[in-house]
Amino acid sequence: MTGCSPNAFALAVTRSLLTLEECSEILPSMGAMTGLIETDQYGKALDLLLREPRRWLITGVAGFVGSNLLETLLRSNQQVVGLDNFLTGRRCNLEEVRTMVSQSQWERFVFIEGDIRDTETCRKACHQVDYVLHQAALGSVPRSVENPIATNEHNVVGFLNMLVAAKDSNVRRFVYASSSSVYGDHPDLPKVEDKTGRPLSPYALTKQTNEAYAETFDRVYGFQSIGLRYFNLFGPRQDPEGPYAAVIPRWFAGLIRGAEVYINGDGETSRDFCFVENAVQTNILAASTANEHALGQVFNVACGQRTTLNELFELIRTIVGKTHQHAREAKPTYRDFSKGDIRHSLADISKARLLMGYNPRYLVGAGLEKAAKWYIDEASVGAGAA
Repeated sequence: MTGCSPNAFALAVTRSLLTLEECSEILPSMGAMTGLIETDQYGKALDLLLREPRRWLITGVAGFVGSNLLETLLRSNQQVVGLDNFLTGRRCNLEEVRTMVSQSQWERFVFIEGDIRDTETCRKACHQVDYVLHQAALGSVPRSVENPIATNEHNVVGFLNMLVAAKDSNVRRFVYASSSSVYGDHPDLPKVEDKTGRPLSPYALTKQTNEAYAETFDRVYGFQSIGLRYFNLFGPRQDPEGPYAAVIPRWFAGLIRGAEVYINGDGETSRDFCFVENAVQTNILAASTANEHALGQVFNVACGQRTTLNELFELIRTIVGKTHQHAREAKPTYRDFSKGDIRHSLADISKARLLMGYNPRYLVGAGLEKAAKWYIDEASVGAGAA
């Protein structure tokens, strides 16, 4: 890629993912990475939104990530359309956001109860929208193993419906949630965007398919999109209940209620846990970036730190133990590894730093501390209801 012309570079973007080496070669003017970390690109993006409000569509708006995006955009005085079918999203998430913004900000929100599997609903939602933040999906690796057809219908058919509707509506940019599961059986750590393996679950396959569709629409139609490979997100409004609940809210709830806390495997499985506000940051950066080199790319969304499940349990137990004495001596119960799960996960976030100015504001410890009050309040309400 050294010395390539702008046209040659444009072709490279649409044909394949850029490697970190290529990013460094074509962006020498961006300076050292440490310099980029000190530049608050996210703060600048939020300031620009306040000066120049846009119209956004968030699919899966009643879900975990979607509701956090809604809160941030409404606080920034944006016009937001939200789409959700409440299959996994929760009405209480929307009500909570309503209490956290002003009345005038809430009035900028239009909600559509509908399903991304319906093409007419997708077209209606995309009408006169500037940016799409596509979060709607049927998550969970175990769920996809149990019901691959439902996972495919939501995550592939629904994704394609949204991609077509956004293109036909002349949306400026389509930002979509991918997943670290696309790395599959590739053994390298840390994970870099241009090196993926074979999928280990139907869920992972759907996310690989999403990326392939987005790349194809870029190449065939010139439709701008950016994919975000979420690693293990956590934070407020993450559902602690049900068989597919994520580990962090489930452990908070278990420790608070004095219930058994299960660890799959020996506890040395590791993940790159990432506070949800970092994911909100990358969505807004991806939608608003003026850097043409970022278009058509996918980016890791993580902290670049690896935490084992045993270490995570200790962190959560310490936090809960500050207010719930019985949790201080709690021990986890170990059981079999989950089918389809990878052993270790760690992200290289250099590409997002270089091309979008991403700088995670919360590492895992700080994120857990900030999220703790919400998890504890939610678990306490659940315990009272029981």
